Amino acid sequence: MESFNIREIPKLIASILIVFFGAALGSAATSTELTTWYASLTKPAWNPPNWLFGPVWTTLYVLMGIALFLVWREGLDRRDVRYAILIFAVQLGLNIAWSVVFFGLNSILGGLVVIFILWLAIWANIVAFYIISKPAGLILIPYLIWVSIASYLNYTIYLLN
Repeated sequence: MESFNIREIPKLIASILIVFFGAALGSAATSTELTTWYASLTKPAWNPPNWLFGPVWTTLYVLMGIALFLVWREGLDRRDVRYAILIFAVQLGLNIAWSVVFFGLNSILGGLVVIFILWLAIWANIVAFYIISKPAGLILIPYLIWVSIASYLNYTIYLLN
């Protein structure tokens, strides 16, 4: 792995901002529904408390941004880098889509379909990033774990409602 160069700070910041822009789009669909529609759903006893989602997602989004940076810094002239970033963009789009479908459209089943596809896209993203930068692939694993938990939660909410 190549050492960090101070001139790469704008690219690192841009990578993180790209991810947080996606997060803001998803949050727009989520925030108004947390205290209304989502609060009215029957949830399992193991449902994480609402206050936990913010810190967890913030951490995951920072890790996603760092992973994007680690791959992007390898150069867009490389075909594998462009392909890996395309996979990243698809999974980020699916991340946003899940919030829109589950919260914005109040569709538990639709959310379940989207999160399953998202889960597969995260796996593909991990593999594509790992080939280019092992740390970039590895730091996406907590994201996959959290989305696995969220998938099971989505499924459980579907069964209970």
